[in-house]
Amino acid sequence: MNLEIHLSEHDEDVKQVILRVAEAAKTISKGFAARRGASDSSNVYGERQAAMDVWADDLLISALRGSGLVRHVASEEQPGVLTFEGSASDLGVTIDPLDGSSLIGVNLTVGTIVGIHRGGVLHPGESMLGAVYVLYGPLTTLTYCLRDGVHEFSLDERGEFTLLEEDVTIPEGKTFAPGALRRDWLPAHKAYIEGLEAEGYKLRYSGSFVADVHQILHRGGVFTYPAYAGGEEGKLRLLFEAAPMGFIVSQAGGAASDGRRDLLSIKPESISQRVPVYIGGKREIRLIEDMAGQES
Repeated sequence: MNLEIHLSEHDEDVKQVILRVAEAAKTISKGFAARRGASDSSNVYGERQAAMDVWADDLLISALRGSGLVRHVASEEQPGVLTFEGSASDLGVTIDPLDGSSLIGVNLTVGTIVGIHRGGVLHPGESMLGAVYVLYGPLTTLTYCLRDGVHEFSLDERGEFTLLEEDVTIPEGKTFAPGALRRDWLPAHKAYIEGLEAEGYKLRYSGSFVADVHQILHRGGVFTYPAYAGGEEGKLRLLFEAAPMGFIVSQAGGAASDGRRDLLSIKPESISQRVPVYIGGKREIRLIEDMAGQES
């Protein structure tokens, strides 16, 4: 079954936006060989942009604008929310055009993350209509969730996204992907990771958030980029990274947290807001929240 048929029961505006993202992803998947270097620009966070960052951002924004169905777009590569007048719908879309782009030079997996809202974009993750992520690896895969299960598609030799796995659920597993320098971990997080290691959890961390969470979704365990010394607010962006991926994993039977509370309950105060992140199995998320509660 292809993606368009699989989406046929959903609202037409949401369906068309996902199909536009899918078409852009096909183009992005072909563009890496010619755009491996850095650009001459930096994003709103002061980070040097890869050439692929800029190109993928332009491509996705153009696709969403061209749909005539999206009123607001917030991109990790843009300083503010873009508004498209005359939209026939009221969708708000968030995009991380190319998560993990620093890994392009060493040919590791990177991805695109999309969140879909009704109305504006500064809403908590629990109110999202859905989310999508695309991985550009040995296979180009697209995973989406519109509150009726998590479904994964792969780009085939004909250039179509075809169903790879329907109703993905996170299994029990012992994989952990820990971000931030160990020397900077705060006491509760340090004790948490040491506890996982004592239970035999295996470390698997690539530095690509979307790829690492994809691995946890399929193998179980937990991804975390915690609060740390000098970065108590965390590193990852709530709107562009944490909420969409947390939404998908939660809909697959897992959970997401900032270490103390449900990550999807947090209402963003700005598009650039950062947050500590724990995404994975319910057991692993409950464990860190219990440990944080004992510390406070």
